[in-house]
Amino acid sequence: MLKNKRIILGVTGGIAAYKACDLTSKLTQQGADVKVIMTESATQFVSPLTFQALSRNPVYTDTFDEKDPQKIAHIDLADWADLVIIAPATANIISKIALGVGDDMLTTTLLATQAAIYIAPAMNVHMYAHPAVITNMKLLERWGYHFIEPGAGYLACGYVGKGRLEEPKTIIQAIANHQAESLVLAQKKILISAGPTREEIDPVRFFTNRSSGKMGFALAQAAAQMGAQVTLVTGIVHLETTHPNITRIDVTTAEDMYQAMVKAFPDHDVVIKAAAVADYRPKQTFKDKMKKQSGEWHIEMERTKDILQALGEQKQRQFLVGFAAETNNHLENGRKKLNNKHLDAIVINNVGAEDAGFEVDTNTVTYLNKYNETTELDNATKDKIAQHILKLVMRDMGDDKG
Repeated sequence: MLKNKRIILGVTGGIAAYKACDLTSKLTQQGADVKVIMTESATQFVSPLTFQALSRNPVYTDTFDEKDPQKIAHIDLADWADLVIIAPATANIISKIALGVGDDMLTTTLLATQAAIYIAPAMNVHMYAHPAVITNMKLLERWGYHFIEPGAGYLACGYVGKGRLEEPKTIIQAIANHQAESLVLAQKKILISAGPTREEIDPVRFFTNRSSGKMGFALAQAAAQMGAQVTLVTGIVHLETTHPNITRIDVTTAEDMYQAMVKAFPDHDVVIKAAAVADYRPKQTFKDKMKKQSGEWHIEMERTKDILQALGEQKQRQFLVGFAAETNNHLENGRKKLNNKHLDAIVINNVGAEDAGFEVDTNTVTYLNKYNETTELDNATKDKIAQHILKLVMRDMGDDKG
């Protein structure tokens, strides 16, 4: 997978920099074209000449050392690369990337590149567990950076624990595996709905639900990282989309979402309705704020359009996936919804379970397909659950059963 790939290897200032020499050698042996960028601190551990000899390319250490007056070096490198590997990645470089700092050759190149970036951390076990480092890594993951977790063992500082730079062979294999996965959805167009809808009562009041949109956004991010062109139709949420493969459509009401989904539906291969859409809306709305009065206030509700039912009835070539937020009889209710709405698969979400469902970062779900095959996905981050769901969808799309 890495033959003929143009790779930037960023080496930062940690004792594990010596392993980057072996990584450079192995990448070159696999046929990759490797150019090394070293931070000033990294040069204290390994000489640039070492990397030059191993890569057979110039080594970059200074933003202002413009080797070719016709080009701006860090922009030229950023555009040249197919992928970037940072190994070892210190807590400092992770923090600088997360903050958008561009104060040396490596960080300015990272800011400018559109290539996939793989980060292999290496640091003291307590540094790796520090809340700031964890927060920065989570942020970068949301932005689409890929992490290769460090190994556990004896560290240079004398501690034993997690923080040792993963072995070069393992780093290469992890990147090759991810590159292969990234091709899985390259020719697919995926439509995803996310978040809650709002149904207005008056200018200051509305009905909504507890959906945060995190599951739908995780699906959109994962699909985009696998190469798909994603259309994300979302209710009002406090989440951002940053991946260039995601086209975002913001809506408010169930009717807004219905119109957006139905319009986009014919042009997509896979449709995943993860949004929590209101089943009812107020039959009457008020232009002015309703004042508090004595006695009760009764609001008559009417049904909204069933988006999933409509898509199921219009379905031709699309693979249609629904979500079922349940608190009891999960499998039975999910199976009924799958059959009634003409779905290819359904993701059943026990929203009453601890660390699952609305407003949290983790989930526990059951994936059920139209062949009545169930797959239990144990509690994990919504990012990981999203990846598993998409792999199951691709598996079922390729099946020739029935």
